[in-house]
Amino acid sequence: MSTEATLVDLQTRFAFQEDSIQALNDVVTRQQQQIETLTRELGLHREKLAELMEAQSERMVQGGAIDDRPPHY
Repeated sequence: MSTEATLVDLQTRFAFQEDSIQALNDVVTRQQQQIETLTRELGLHREKLAELMEAQSERMVQGGAIDDRPPHY
């Protein structure tokens, strides 16, 4: 293989690697955004769960049964 052919081959490989790296970077960036969104949502769910558990605990302290039937039963 001539020097010129080798150089063209290396340039082609380099261009392909640059495209691959950019595509991988795009995927990683999108995944990071998804992770951040899911982390925020998980935090909100944890807060809501804590509120519900606190409300349930307060209800039990007040003597209310958890399985209270509606008045129409």
